[in-house]
Amino acid sequence: MNRKPLKGIHHVSALTANASENFSFYTKSLGMRLVKKTVNQDDTSVYHLFYADERGNPGTDLTFFEIPRAGRTYHGTNAVTTTGLRVKSNDSLIYWKKRFEKLTIEHDNIEVLKDRKTLAFRDHEGQRLRLISDENNQGVEGGIPWEGSPVSTEHAIVGLGPVELTVSRIERTANVLTDVLGFREGASYTKPSTQQNVRVFETGEGGTGAEIHLIEEREMERERPGRGSVHHVAFRVENTDELHKWVNVLDENHLPNSGFIERYYFRSLYFREPNGILFELATDGPGFEGDEDFEVLGEKLSLPPYFEERRTEIEAKLKPLPTKEGE
Repeated sequence: MNRKPLKGIHHVSALTANASENFSFYTKSLGMRLVKKTVNQDDTSVYHLFYADERGNPGTDLTFFEIPRAGRTYHGTNAVTTTGLRVKSNDSLIYWKKRFEKLTIEHDNIEVLKDRKTLAFRDHEGQRLRLISDENNQGVEGGIPWEGSPVSTEHAIVGLGPVELTVSRIERTANVLTDVLGFREGASYTKPSTQQNVRVFETGEGGTGAEIHLIEEREMERERPGRGSVHHVAFRVENTDELHKWVNVLDENHLPNSGFIERYYFRSLYFREPNGILFELATDGPGFEGDEDFEVLGEKLSLPPYFEERRTEIEAKLKPLPTKEGE
């Protein structure tokens, strides 16, 4: 079937046990913009929060489902083990290291991975994140920093970088990436801190916004997810017509999947690769301004039209989450 290549990383969705603390960390400490405060469409009793660049351009969204009773994460294999966040330059990493020290955010030293300078850190719940310098990046462009951020636009986070997966049987995942999803395998590298071999796969224009970094750990137990773990990673599809083609591709490859799903802000398709990691394919549009103006994105609880008649019921189950001055 004649389909266009996936364009890169669309979003990463993770778990938090406390929406208020999560909002504070990602907007105040990391300076990302909350572009949408909505609910989990599969469980409307909990929040779904979207942090991104100035308007939630595709490839910039780090999202969180609030699960108030989520326990701790027991790290292991067959999971998304690090989410990359792009910054513009090597100097930005120096800025962020000083900022992390000032804010007492747990972090490592700056190190070079795949000829790029990086800085690994953890959020208040142990979410594993890594800043990636785009100084020498060639490939998918980053997003546009939000001018209302407490972080200067010079050093702001401009999108999602490489996503690291750790799996027990690497060829199973590698084959889905290349043979089904159309990724290209590039040069591998060794992580200096752990001496793990990392295989790199890229799609579309390539570069930091279009890479999966794959590690094999056969002896580790399967990760037990909780607060601070990743729920799924999503890849960019140009439009709805292309997404329907991908439904057919998965069916032809006998990969059980959700089929086409309407998410209002984008359209989606979900499936699990053979090691059990949840993948999503998501369209670049329509975007987040269909129910809110640019200037006030994320300030109120947004519900897709098909949930609007249940607003009173839904709001009654949610703990208030102030996301603007005066609330």
